[in-house]
Amino acid sequence: MKKILTLTILVISLVFTTDANAQNFSGLDKSPADIASYPPGGRDSNKSVRVIYSRPQLKGRSLAELAPAGKVWRTGANEATEITFYKDINFGGKDVNAGTYSLFTIPGEKEWTVVLNKNLNQWGAYSYDESADVVRVSATKTMDGSSLEEFSIAYKEIDGGVDLVMGWDKTRVSVPIKM
Repeated sequence: MKKILTLTILVISLVFTTDANAQNFSGLDKSPADIASYPPGGRDSNKSVRVIYSRPQLKGRSLAELAPAGKVWRTGANEATEITFYKDINFGGKDVNAGTYSLFTIPGEKEWTVVLNKNLNQWGAYSYDESADVVRVSATKTMDGSSLEEFSIAYKEIDGGVDLVMGWDKTRVSVPIKM
């Protein structure tokens, strides 16, 4: 009886071990996810703002091709970018309540429109619904001498808050956040 029980346990173990070894894992995402928080530093639990986004790469393509002027862009790749404010703030001159929003942009020649939208968990901008916009603000567009291969988001400290800076290729777009 003891031998039969031992053999049964061995067979069950082999079955489950084989299944675990047969697991297929996907490769690295072509546009990896990233998080940009302010204040920076992963251990500071007293965040003011956090952006979760994917970082597409130019790979020989133009910014105008990937984020066309006048069209709503998901501001990254894959799922729509999400921005969380942990307290009420002023975003580009407009008051915004603490919460999480989708972040869209509409590229323009001299300035970009930056949109906070209340619909979350959207893939790209395919289901973007303008009626769910919380605010739309104009953002300053500048050109930089250095080119960024990967779309990036960072913060620049200013008096009374930070600028949310989005950069790709030689384009830089800034929105002030007052806290």
